Amino acid sequence: MANGIACAIHQPNLFPRLSTLAKLHAADAWVVLDDVQFTRGAYQQRCRLAATSDPARPQSLTVPVHLPHGRATPINQVQVIDPEATRHRMYRLLQQYYARSRYWPVFEHALSQILATLDTTDLLADLSEASTQALLTLTGWRGTVWRSSDLTARTDKSQRFAELTCAAGATTYLCGTGGARYLDYWPFGLHGLQVVLFTGPAHGDPRVWQGASKISALRPLMTVGPVALSAALHQHAAWLTEQTIATAAEAALAAPAGGH
Repeated sequence: MANGIACAIHQPNLFPRLSTLAKLHAADAWVVLDDVQFTRGAYQQRCRLAATSDPARPQSLTVPVHLPHGRATPINQVQVIDPEATRHRMYRLLQQYYARSRYWPVFEHALSQILATLDTTDLLADLSEASTQALLTLTGWRGTVWRSSDLTARTDKSQRFAELTCAAGATTYLCGTGGARYLDYWPFGLHGLQVVLFTGPAHGDPRVWQGASKISALRPLMTVGPVALSAALHQHAAWLTEQTIATAAEAALAAPAGGH
């Protein structure tokens, strides 16, 4: 990002949408927001799969879960019901969708490591985080991953995000379009942090970006392959950096002399 290290803060998603993966790719650090309240039926436990030839007909892949503390259960305490059955069902469904892709062998190796998570834990957050990290690795992201549960920050949302950004050693908070609707900017200014709004590409290869905000990034991965998808994600991250630099330069020119 334009000035120093950029941080994205996002809940662990199961095989995340391309829009989410692109936001993480544009950051240098990902703070996994794992200690907030779980939302049943959200992207934390499900993803929308679409065939490479037909993105208009998605199907949900949902992991059945148990909430040991009811609705108040935080994400990092949600348990997968019957991990072994879930593991086999996930593999079969993903194989059904993507085994014909020329890129299946590469992904299948990563998938085996993701599903192996269920050999040692029944926590949904571990599985979802592993699925996201695998996609980041396949597409060449070399950032740092933190967990909010391991960092110290206040509970107020905007103040907390500012303090998590600082705790991750970042100087810029990369904010999604959804978060921009409720974000208070003053805690970031108080910590000397820059806030950059992440936006998806206005134009791009439809094989990559079609359905980016709704469908799992697995579809473009299996359509164009890890190398091409990596190039598209890096290109968009570079464009976002250029836009940020240009916006900052325009603001500096528009500022009154003497900073008043």
